[in-house]
Amino acid sequence: MLQCSPHCSIMIHSFSYSLIMAKLKSKPKRSRPTISTASLPDIIFILLFFFMVVAIIQENNLLVKVIPPHASESEKLQRHDEINHIYIGQPSNKNAGTSPRIQLNDAFAEVKDVQRFVAANPQKYSTTLHVDEQVTMGIVGDVKTELRQANALKVHYASRKKAEE
Repeated sequence: MLQCSPHCSIMIHSFSYSLIMAKLKSKPKRSRPTISTASLPDIIFILLFFFMVVAIIQENNLLVKVIPPHASESEKLQRHDEINHIYIGQPSNKNAGTSPRIQLNDAFAEVKDVQRFVAANPQKYSTTLHVDEQVTMGIVGDVKTELRQANALKVHYASRKKAEE
């Protein structure tokens, strides 16, 4: 056995303590396991598809009341994205008056604004008039005249199917 002074034992104890602390400190910290992101694109596309299916896309907020007239013969248009829509009817809000008004996009308009509306959408090849069945032909004739002057000659009228008797 090795004989040493009392100071020597303090040094041995402090040396062994520092070795133990060094080993404890030098242990690598455990990192949290990473989350696999391999399925993340799949989840995103599933959510995107879900919201595309569930979402209701409404192009225009109707400011006028439009109940299309009945038609004995009608045909459904295939491509709605290439069509200008003009709505004519009594305003839904009583504060806007009771006389028939024209709606272009989401705002009321005057007859003179129809040419500018058609010119602003040159990629659209035709125009659909959504006219309330109670509207007189005066305002409709004025709109048709403006469409002719704007060279928008392909005009459709929205209608509903005649009820079966």
